[in-house]
Amino acid sequence: MNQPQAKKIAHIMNMHDDTRIDNYYWLRDDNRQNVEVLDYLSIENQYSQTIMSLQNNLQNNLLSEIINRIPEKDYSVPFTKNKYRYQTRYDVDNEYASYFRQSVDKEQNKEPWELLLDCNERALQSNFYNIGALSISPNNLVMAVSEDFISRRLYEIRFLNLEYNNWYPEVLINSSETFAWANNSHSIYYTRKHCKTLRTYQIWKHELGQPQSTDHLIYEENDDSFYLSIHKTTSEQFILIQSFSTTTSEIQLIDANYSNNKPKIFTPREKNHKYKIDHYHNQFYILSNKDGKNFGFYRSVCFKKNNNWKNIIPARNNVFLKNFQIFCNWLVVEEIKHGLHTLRYINWKDHKSYDISFTDPTYTTWLEYNSFPDNDLLRYGYSSMTTPSTIFELNMNTGKRQILKQMLVTGFKAQHYKSEYHWITVRDGTKVPVSLVYHRKFFKLGKNPLLVYGYGAYGSIIDADFECSRISLLERGFIYAIIHVRGGGELGQEWYDDGRLQNKMNSFTDFIDATKGIVKKGYGNPQKLYAMGGSAGGLLIGAVVNIAPHLFHGIVSQVPFVDVLTTMLDPSIPLTTNEYDEWGNPEQSIFYKYIRKYSPYDNVEAKAYPHMYITTGLYDSQVQYWEPVKWVAKLRELKTNDSLLLLYINMNSGHSGQSGRFKYYEILSQEYTFLISLSKDGFPLLKNN
Repeated sequence: MNQPQAKKIAHIMNMHDDTRIDNYYWLRDDNRQNVEVLDYLSIENQYSQTIMSLQNNLQNNLLSEIINRIPEKDYSVPFTKNKYRYQTRYDVDNEYASYFRQSVDKEQNKEPWELLLDCNERALQSNFYNIGALSISPNNLVMAVSEDFISRRLYEIRFLNLEYNNWYPEVLINSSETFAWANNSHSIYYTRKHCKTLRTYQIWKHELGQPQSTDHLIYEENDDSFYLSIHKTTSEQFILIQSFSTTTSEIQLIDANYSNNKPKIFTPREKNHKYKIDHYHNQFYILSNKDGKNFGFYRSVCFKKNNNWKNIIPARNNVFLKNFQIFCNWLVVEEIKHGLHTLRYINWKDHKSYDISFTDPTYTTWLEYNSFPDNDLLRYGYSSMTTPSTIFELNMNTGKRQILKQMLVTGFKAQHYKSEYHWITVRDGTKVPVSLVYHRKFFKLGKNPLLVYGYGAYGSIIDADFECSRISLLERGFIYAIIHVRGGGELGQEWYDDGRLQNKMNSFTDFIDATKGIVKKGYGNPQKLYAMGGSAGGLLIGAVVNIAPHLFHGIVSQVPFVDVLTTMLDPSIPLTTNEYDEWGNPEQSIFYKYIRKYSPYDNVEAKAYPHMYITTGLYDSQVQYWEPVKWVAKLRELKTNDSLLLLYINMNSGHSGQSGRFKYYEILSQEYTFLISLSKDGFPLLKNN
């Protein structure tokens, strides 16, 4: 089958004395109904399937391997809230979870569990299903659930009467996944999304049993660079409305006991001031960057200006204060030091601090939901590249801990694998951390295929955690490495700032230089280097292959953000206005010129490119499908070599891929098949394609 070639229709764009011609702009269809566009996407899929069919046996084996590592039956650690235990379960062959509860007033082993929701039944009505949140009313009689049936992250909120097991008639549409009950168990607050930009911009109050048309608008965010979210404090006394942009936040409070009260601002927004709060035992606790980029921790008894907050933990240059949880006798904080997560708990009375120790060279840890802040038991999670996800419970009084659950991975033996943590010096003298893992039996200095992964945006941290699918690569001799480039949050706020706006090029050069540095140490065959990234990580990979096209033998780019300049010039596209502080607003000449230098689509040239496997979803709400589709069309037109260029469009999914715990791995197994086959020269049509 001949490779597809999209027709060219010149679309001319002029700005800041620069003219760009986009011959594939016509592939954009906001309604996703244009027959000509859909036919072209179908041809691309047919071509990719034809090429990949050469490796059907390998793909089937990979998918089978991965699924066989996943327990047929699985369950969550139960937690207790408001007189009920709650648990999530997966049954044999079920793609989706079921949610249960059990009264704590009965004997745990004798009282039957009550089925709240079977997501497998809910998913029967659509090709995609995702549950956003499930929450029980304070009186335990009504369940609210948010669900996405399209994969556009537009949720519908429904209500189930648990006493009579019948659904209320109303459905709240165009919602986000989050909502919060008022304490009267009759009112609920939720966020509504803009129908085109998908920005969460309004907070509404709904009265149970009434149509959505009668809901009351509580707050509207008029600054289109801000989004909204909503949740409840630990004390359950307040509902928090958070307005946030890339650099600034503001929180309003509603008294959950008096739902007719208007929201009150906790601390007014100030540019570059980010904060979040919690409330417990009549005090407010605040995480804020007012005194330093890496955040400090404060306490206040009431609404006061932030200069009256009592400082508990000062902001520090070398420690990033990421999160906290409040207990009656303890403060627990999640911090990042030297690129690694740490947990410590501090006694409120004597102020003594205790670190929780971890032994792997690279890992991640997190705070679990702790439903009883009045006790001294802390639940937290831990995972590393050689340790499956594990939930611990720690007695903070005695220091004793127990494992509540560890993910069961069939056939996995941790002692067969080794993880390492390296610092690689890049071209400007900065040291960039790299986490990697390999199978001890198959490691050969300078001989292994190496897959490097990167992201580097939004201050997000790419955790060095466990992934059962990765074993299939490691057992075939691959080394897997995560390069923690600037633009991420692994080394705090400054690390993030050094990889955004006019520092964005640092992300790309970090990735290139760190890859070379790891290879120089013997971790990988220079002729068998592969790269992977998704979304903003797809931008990273797209820019890298333009800058250093000969470095990698092949790449996988998942739902890539590659048409940066055109997207950031269009405020009607979801996420654009909220991300001016991430990439810059190209309406301004200084940002236009800078983005123009690295935007992958705008910098495709007539030269040789590595083998490429690119994915997207037709209903992607975060990166619109036409960005990777146009990128592939332009690459086909201009690349000068015979490298493989494959595009897979999932016609039923969005940004996060297919839904379902098993189906999710179908696309990933294709991506792994592509990489493994390249490493073994397994595509016989390469020379003829």
